[in-house]
Amino acid sequence: MGNGKERFQDYPVFKGLQRPLEFLGLQGRYIYWAAGSAGAAIAGFIAGYCLAGFVVGLAILALLASAGAALILFKQRKGLHTKKDGRGVYIYARSKQI
Repeated sequence: MGNGKERFQDYPVFKGLQRPLEFLGLQGRYIYWAAGSAGAAIAGFIAGYCLAGFVVGLAILALLASAGAALILFKQRKGLHTKKDGRGVYIYARSKQI
């Protein structure tokens, strides 16, 4: 026990942990964007149906769903280049001396 040559039991390691989350072809944050656009489309359908009728509600549903899908596909296709790139001069102040 105290000889220093103890070996711990090996466990298989899941190698896919460093890959981005993917669901039905959507990656990372775009999964949440798709859920939000689907929710907005359904809420828009309900509001349009209550206020103006089925055809208007259906048109709002189609418009919001297609706009959300187009936005997601456009942003996901550009990949990392869609991140915000703040241009300018930034000054970071230190509050404590190391």
